[in-house]
Amino acid sequence: MKNNTNINHTGKPKMKKYVSVFALALSISVFAQTTTENYVYSKVSLSEDGSKKSETIQYFDGLGRPKQTIQVKSTPLGQDIVMPVTYDQLGRQTRSILPVPMPTSNLGIQNVSEATANTYYGVPNAYSEQKLEASPLARVLETASPGAEWAMNSGHTRKAAYEINKNSDKVKKFSFTNSWVSATTVSSVPTVSFYNEKVLVKTSGTDEDGNKTIEFTNGLGQTVLARKVISATENADTYYLYNDYGQLIYVISPKAEAQITSNNNVVTQQILDDLCYQYKYDNKGRLVEKKLPGKGLESMIYDRQNRLVGSQDAELNQKGQWLYTKYDQFGRVAFTGISAGGNRISEQALANNFVSNNVKRTDFPFFNREGMDVFYDPNQTYPNVVWVKLLSVNYYDTYPQYSFNPSFPSNIAGKPIMTDDPAGNVSTRTLPVMSFVKNVEDDNWTKNYSYYDTKGRAIGGYSINHLGGYTKTESDLDFVGVPLQTKAYHKRLNTDTERVITQTFTYDNQNRLLTHTHQVDSNTPEILAQNKYNELSQLESKKVGGTSAASPLQTIDYAYNIRGWLTKINDPANLNGKLFGYEIKYQNPVYTNIATGKFNGNVAEIDWKNSSENVLKRYSYSYDVLNRLKDAIYTEPNATNPYNNNYNENATYDLNGNIATLRRNAFPVSGTTSTLVDDLTYQYTGNRLDKVIESSLNDTGYEGGNNPITYDLNGNMKDMLDKGIQSIGYNYLNLSNNYTIYQTSPFGGTSSSAINYLYRADGTKLRKTFSSTPTRGSTSTNITDYLDGFQYSYSEGGGICLTCRTGNAYEQQAYKGISGFGLPGQGVWNLDFVPTAEGAYSFAENRYIYQYRDHLGNARISFAKNSEGALDVTDTNNYYPFGLNHISGMLSISGFGGYYSYKYNGKELQETGMFDYGARMYMPDLGRWGVIDPLAEASRRFTPYHYGNNNPIRFIDPDGRLTVDNLQGGYSTGSAVADFMYRTGLSSDERNMPLFYRNEGGAMIRTEALGNEGQGGGGSFTFTGKYAISVFNYFNNGGRMSGLSFSETEITWYTGTATQNAYREGDDIYSEINLGGIHKAKISTHEPTFLGDFLEGAKHADKSNFNAVSAWTGYAGFYTLKYEKLMHYTAKISSTWANKASALKGAKGFAVAGKGLGVLGVGFSALEDYQQNGKLGVGTAVKVGIGLATTFAAGALAPWALGYVIADLTVGIVTGTTITDRIAAGVENTIIGRLNN
Repeated sequence: MKNNTNINHTGKPKMKKYVSVFALALSISVFAQTTTENYVYSKVSLSEDGSKKSETIQYFDGLGRPKQTIQVKSTPLGQDIVMPVTYDQLGRQTRSILPVPMPTSNLGIQNVSEATANTYYGVPNAYSEQKLEASPLARVLETASPGAEWAMNSGHTRKAAYEINKNSDKVKKFSFTNSWVSATTVSSVPTVSFYNEKVLVKTSGTDEDGNKTIEFTNGLGQTVLARKVISATENADTYYLYNDYGQLIYVISPKAEAQITSNNNVVTQQILDDLCYQYKYDNKGRLVEKKLPGKGLESMIYDRQNRLVGSQDAELNQKGQWLYTKYDQFGRVAFTGISAGGNRISEQALANNFVSNNVKRTDFPFFNREGMDVFYDPNQTYPNVVWVKLLSVNYYDTYPQYSFNPSFPSNIAGKPIMTDDPAGNVSTRTLPVMSFVKNVEDDNWTKNYSYYDTKGRAIGGYSINHLGGYTKTESDLDFVGVPLQTKAYHKRLNTDTERVITQTFTYDNQNRLLTHTHQVDSNTPEILAQNKYNELSQLESKKVGGTSAASPLQTIDYAYNIRGWLTKINDPANLNGKLFGYEIKYQNPVYTNIATGKFNGNVAEIDWKNSSENVLKRYSYSYDVLNRLKDAIYTEPNATNPYNNNYNENATYDLNGNIATLRRNAFPVSGTTSTLVDDLTYQYTGNRLDKVIESSLNDTGYEGGNNPITYDLNGNMKDMLDKGIQSIGYNYLNLSNNYTIYQTSPFGGTSSSAINYLYRADGTKLRKTFSSTPTRGSTSTNITDYLDGFQYSYSEGGGICLTCRTGNAYEQQAYKGISGFGLPGQGVWNLDFVPTAEGAYSFAENRYIYQYRDHLGNARISFAKNSEGALDVTDTNNYYPFGLNHISGMLSISGFGGYYSYKYNGKELQETGMFDYGARMYMPDLGRWGVIDPLAEASRRFTPYHYGNNNPIRFIDPDGRLTVDNLQGGYSTGSAVADFMYRTGLSSDERNMPLFYRNEGGAMIRTEALGNEGQGGGGSFTFTGKYAISVFNYFNNGGRMSGLSFSETEITWYTGTATQNAYREGDDIYSEINLGGIHKAKISTHEPTFLGDFLEGAKHADKSNFNAVSAWTGYAGFYTLKYEKLMHYTAKISSTWANKASALKGAKGFAVAGKGLGVLGVGFSALEDYQQNGKLGVGTAVKVGIGLATTFAAGALAPWALGYVIADLTVGIVTGTTITDRIAAGVENTIIGRLNN
């Protein structure tokens, strides 16, 4: 950094701060605009000639503090976005003013104040505000959000208190003995006493609605109790127990704590097994055994590099099988398999015999398993390959020569393709190039190929499906990596006619998506969407459908409140020719006699209307103090009798969130009084649902029968006799693959049905085979193929089942298994549809189907243009809160089959009445899953069978593994990081974030030790100089590092089984997530993928904003988990770099500059945390994520990223603490807690 002093004409000295930085292709310029101010200016070119650009300038006051940040001409109308900064009398930033659009000053400083912002937003407080403790600690005591309803002294702020424990807190102290058995920790059943007062730190947080959370931590900084206050006499307590080595060994759930209390404070092994989390470690600190509540023992095996090489759950243990993973010398997963094996002790002893345990890449097939040649030499690795049944194979660096390889493309979209020839200037070395995945139920394979341009960006793919057909994808990327056009070429069988899907995108000068066009084969292109944004870059309106921009099928308008939360999709009170309207009310319900306003983000009331029914409908919601939905009261405000209660749904819960009772109304059978169709009482052992007692005599909704439910050793539901389901089978991924049912009709006849699923080893569903045999008539068979987004159907037979209930969305049916997945000998395969961003294209109807979806992604209205040019409403859905379609009689039946089946949360309704989310099947009539959450440890105070934290109006579960807050919208200022700050309520200093936004408390579990011999990932990595630049290239251009591959805005990782590996020490939460299978996480929303992304991009993100900024910020917490895994590898640095960086830590300017530059900041942040703690925390991961997001942003993120970098850099220079550091400190405490509120 250089300080240059100039003398102006007044003779007074004027200092300008110049920062000279070099970061590959990033060009940063510093020069004056308003000559009387200190500033930093940055420009990012968005086009090759520089005509399209993003400019940011930040001004500083005389003390070197930021006073204003301007994103120049960044709004849709070319105005500046101005973010003023103010300070109190002590120089603290206690107010964070919302961004204000202003006519551009061409880089000059703007006259914008707090009053300006208040005028623009029409509120007295267009800022968030903090009240700080009057002490040197300056801890946050109260936080107010923008808007009069959330202002300071409004009674709806977030409050925090800091105390020490008292005897009246009655905090249990669990004691136990620890011993070693076969080099494994063993802890006794705990005994109970109580903590003395003044030995625990007590931190309390109260949200805007008065819901209180208390966390107690011990002298080591370990959370021992997370308490949710229910009443003056009742709490929901989650306890965390640690052994002598600081390792988490027990988590006592709230329901378990209550049982212990009622059992005279005596803990039993049965309580631990039914309701608690239990962990065991080996003498290297690695998690080797764990037992989740209601699930059998799980075991892990590691090699001498501390890599997970074997895993086994209780069902595999019963079969004597293990899932295995083999790695190459760089720690990348080479192949996975399943095989027989002994107990954990004996298998670990075998694994210890191998030193490097790395497979070697060969130039020829070394062995063959399950019909697949493998170009790896697995000799001298664990386990012996002759034992293993192959599941997946991954190749890197070079393309092995298989006879079935497709022709290698020389160019894609006019860009030359990078080859694996090392003699060239660039090659595919370090990149993943091919991956093969076997089917679970048979030995057919899916073969995937990746192609890169000379910048290392993935622009092409080729996937040969298990039937021999293919899907070929091509992307035309612009200068900064934004897709301009994508093409998908597809065949189900290699002999079929090729279908081509072409999608074209246009953007404004800041890369906000303007139009999205879709074309099937050579048909006339369809304009799926024309987007219009307001001056805060929120999606204001969207025109959908049609072949002419001037004649869309529908125009959809969006509205937001001061918090940035979505409030309207059109206006249900005045449709004005539109097919659907939807209004969300938070703090401002109309029927306050039914539901009070909610200020913490929960929804108090929803109105909706569709044109086909033309009835204004309303749900009013009330919640308990744990934010669980209690009552959903249905009304029709414009009706003669508005309070008809026709579709009420009411629930109560136990302390773990298991539904205890559920009542559900339906349309009157006769007269005007609603019908009670479900009056359910749930009976449990632990969290397992044993029986549902149905007290209503109506068999719609849940059928009833009061039959017992049984489970396998993994906690998977094996049957549901109430629905006639005689058996449910599962594969080793705990995915249900067959159902058998016998159903007796009211006339005495019996029908039988079956459903079978075919999966890939990565969990992707490939086929569903449904057969049904009625009492009279022949058996019919229906097969559905799911191939890279293209959905096919096949039917034969034709027996009519008068008593089968498969045509209505609210009815359930189960099925009898049939053998094999062979194709029937007659019938015709039909290509049904392919999904689009706005619905689907129906090949059968040769037209586009559009859908209105609500804020949760629920399909509400499906419509299309008919042959006469008029709009047809093809499907209408109204939902109970937990997802069941309204039971309305024969006059209002929701469609079923094909695209009609994609309903609640956009998931496919199965013939069983369950929704397929990917990892699990959801039962909307019961409001719970039938399988334990694969990531149950992310929310341990909840039952592992809960759906959406029991708040289904606010939360969704995108793929059945992790609950996501889908309501929190936010401002789209153009900066991904600024959006994240405003969406989460983080101000510029959140190191003392109130507790109710923090983690649930306690610890996550670590299975792999950092810093041990071998670094746990194939050797150390010296993270300096050119190597830091190499990491930049990995992320910006694609690459691979210790098991992770990076392709522009996509991260791909390969694993053998799902594990949750993380823990907490002091104030830091250390997380290492292994999600299992082959996965991808995308930042960009624009580039479609047909390869089974782990998250489905922005489709499940904030529906208030469909641009890439929304996609990133909507998943900020979730992506942090991904970067924590990523940085687990980045932190494996050598002592050489550690020594060098130790000397650099004294050079404040250099170190902070490194942080501001993203990649270099990644190195410094990871290094500092690693040096201090020997491991990496979530806060550091957030800093890494922000660094990566700003440095390698693509699409709509790119224009704004560097502006944040400069702001972050300058704040760090003048204050010693960067904005990123401040955000990270807050997110460290919120990463999981914001999902659990």
